Amino acid sequence: MEYRTLGASGTVVSTYALGTMTFGNETDEAGAHEQLDSYVDAGGTLIDTADVYTAGASEEIVGSWLAKSSARENVVLATKGRFPTGDGQNDVGTSRRHLRRALDASLQRLGVDQVDLYQLHSWDPITPLQESLSFLEDAVRAGKIAYGGLSNFTGWQLQKACDLIDRRGWSPLVTLQPQYNLLVREIEWEIIPAAQENGLGLLPWSPLGGGWLTGKYSFDEAPTGATRLGENPDRGVEAWARRNQNERVRAVVETVRRIAEERGISMAQIALAWLVDRPAVTSVILGARTMTQLDDNLAAADLHLTAEERAELDEASDPGAADYPYGGPGVAQRDRPIAGGRG
Repeated sequence: MEYRTLGASGTVVSTYALGTMTFGNETDEAGAHEQLDSYVDAGGTLIDTADVYTAGASEEIVGSWLAKSSARENVVLATKGRFPTGDGQNDVGTSRRHLRRALDASLQRLGVDQVDLYQLHSWDPITPLQESLSFLEDAVRAGKIAYGGLSNFTGWQLQKACDLIDRRGWSPLVTLQPQYNLLVREIEWEIIPAAQENGLGLLPWSPLGGGWLTGKYSFDEAPTGATRLGENPDRGVEAWARRNQNERVRAVVETVRRIAEERGISMAQIALAWLVDRPAVTSVILGARTMTQLDDNLAAADLHLTAEERAELDEASDPGAADYPYGGPGVAQRDRPIAGGRG
């Protein structure tokens, strides 16, 4: 396993994190504890959860493992708050009231006095951003969290947050957790540059595109059985009907497949190796249902692609942002000496 700093902070984490969204639902407690043991044995240190994962059961399972694990001191623990934790009108969002209760409940379920990283799970269009960020600052000062981070923010939302923190002199945010993989690269247009400008490290989720980049889904036959799309073919951005007719998706999957066959390893490992070496990435979040999946993912821990392999994958997965305002005709280029005015 390799290691990087958590954004611009001094805290060091493994380049692969263990996501726990399946814990308590698709993965029972015994299976989850087995995953956690295997992950730390492989050198992993960053464990990511959230209060809404299986209605808090994920945090409870992580907490029960922490209580008996000798690896506790090496674990960097991350959780999130934002989404509904009850039926009340104030049991949702990033208001000071909800986040205070949500964080305290997370600490109790995890059995700890402090989490290393507490993330706003998504933008809240109702709560003033200053209120949410001031809560993170107070939580840092109270010793309940070491760092604050964001998840699922757009570029302008991220920049607004960082500007406000800078003006107030508050503790800087250290990470952004976005969806990012070979099939979802649009964050490279605005979000990643904003993260880099402000020293935030990326913690990509869904690195395997909901299973598409593992090769387990056919383009010619609707998925069935015990897979995420087999159980729900219309599942969000990963939906089978949405992607099975997409030529870019086909090109990416076939390129990943070919490179994997040439190397004699799994497609998942190729997709992970491409992502872990993208600019600004701190740690890629693995989300395995089973030990077999996790073992295969962890086999990518020290894998790096050649420049030629990366170039092939870059070309196949290019989302096509070549026109205005990101480049192409109509965009000012400093590729020739200035001769006269600016017309």
